[in-house]
Amino acid sequence: MKKSLLSLFALLLPLLNFAQEAEKGLDEKVNDAFMPIAVWWEGFILTTVPIGEYDIPFVVILLVCGALFFTIFFKVPSVTKFPLAINTVRGKYDEIEGHSAEEKVAVNIVDGDLPDTIRDESQEGEVSHFQALATAVSGTVGLGNIAGVAVAIALGGPGATFWMIVCGLIGMSTKFVECTLGVKYRDVGEDGTVYGGPMYYLSKGLKERGFAGIGKALAIIFAILCVGASFGGGNAFQSNQAAVQLSSLMNLEGGSTGIIIGFILSVLVGIVIIGGIKRIAKITEKIVPFMAGIYVLAALIIIFANFSYIDDAFGLIFKGAFTPMAGLGGLVGVLIVGFQRAAFSNEAGAGSAAIAHSAVKTKYPASEGVVALLEPFIDTVVICTMTALVIIFFNIDGTNLQSVFEYGAVEGSNVMITATGEQLGGVDLTSRAFDSVIPGFSYVLTIAIVLFAFSTMISWSYYGLQSWKYLFGKGKTADLVYKILFLLFVVIGAAATLDAVIKFSDAMILALVFPNMIGLFFLFPKVREEMAKYLSAIRGSKE
Repeated sequence: MKKSLLSLFALLLPLLNFAQEAEKGLDEKVNDAFMPIAVWWEGFILTTVPIGEYDIPFVVILLVCGALFFTIFFKVPSVTKFPLAINTVRGKYDEIEGHSAEEKVAVNIVDGDLPDTIRDESQEGEVSHFQALATAVSGTVGLGNIAGVAVAIALGGPGATFWMIVCGLIGMSTKFVECTLGVKYRDVGEDGTVYGGPMYYLSKGLKERGFAGIGKALAIIFAILCVGASFGGGNAFQSNQAAVQLSSLMNLEGGSTGIIIGFILSVLVGIVIIGGIKRIAKITEKIVPFMAGIYVLAALIIIFANFSYIDDAFGLIFKGAFTPMAGLGGLVGVLIVGFQRAAFSNEAGAGSAAIAHSAVKTKYPASEGVVALLEPFIDTVVICTMTALVIIFFNIDGTNLQSVFEYGAVEGSNVMITATGEQLGGVDLTSRAFDSVIPGFSYVLTIAIVLFAFSTMISWSYYGLQSWKYLFGKGKTADLVYKILFLLFVVIGAAATLDAVIKFSDAMILALVFPNMIGLFFLFPKVREEMAKYLSAIRGSKE
């Protein structure tokens, strides 16, 4: 394995040198073609609703109201169900599932209006609670936590961090609901392969409620948007920031550098995604803990190194949350920035993670629902907060709370201008912040960034492929067409600018909220029923 990686790196260097010397303009041409689409789509999805003196994107209203409703209805599951989630993911209740890790399992499906239970004759496509969580977390814990937080602070200042945390906490309830439904209404193919996600609970669940036509329409809309989201936030954004970090580290500025890096990434991603969910799960359960461990450890070192400024940092976060800087529309402006970035980071309400969780080995859908609520906590409450603190510490110098840059992005972009006139944004800013305390860490961070990007891309390829299968059937030809398109967007993302990619990616992820949240509002009573069954089974096992 090590020899293969060294060989790949040996091939990479001459390719990158060629890219640096190539005629400038190829990356720019890709970006020029991509930018108008990104701007139009972002404007369409972020259509605002006038509330008082503010124009608030309707999708943000839907996310916040939905998450608050589920938090209240299910009695704050982010707190009350947190111990249950930990115990479930570590396997404490495996005995009530009636199977061990190697045994075949019974899975619930819904055929038409009648629930039935079948025995799966194959292990294909089925994963453990931990593997399902790792696969889903790898789709959410990505560059949104590294570059996305930097973008949030660039746009909304430190106060945006507070609203990201709030969004993460209440988003745990939404994730619980959508992932429980994902398992309840999943399909199992003749070969035992599991197919699940909002496409299935929208069509089957709403049919049960007497809205078959609406459910089918919403399922198709969701599937189309999820394919687009897999190309955008789950792919192009990841390859873009990985390419930026690699180019910066290796001091490459050629006009085709992004194309070359994107091509190499697409080859690596292509090798993995051919294997399907089982291979993806095996890769992510190893990569996710490793890369998260590196990143969290480095963040903790910086936090403890700057512990004397911890009160100043949180002071900026709380003060900025309620008395934000001018130019953002006041409190609501910075709240919107925080919620948008958190939604992009943890995807609660988008329904995408339910696709990965649907493949879990369980006969109690709620068991995976409680496991899923850990995602926004890990992703947003823990990792995003750590990133924000590292960036804020980077900008603190003694009593001067803005020594490197002034909070607030350059108008029309997602970057900030430093005191020396340098533009920093996304992964560049986060990398510089880490390097300021741990010299040379940018090299380690580059590895972590590439792993973050890689794991997110392979997880999102699975989400997009499941949606593609729902639309075009489950044949091998349809699979191949999707995978080629997915790999093409790896290259496009690496070549485009951060501004173009993040506009497109934001809009694609947020677009999923519309069909998904409509379904959740109709189907949440089913989640209460499934939760009661799971808790009853746990109580029965203790008697």
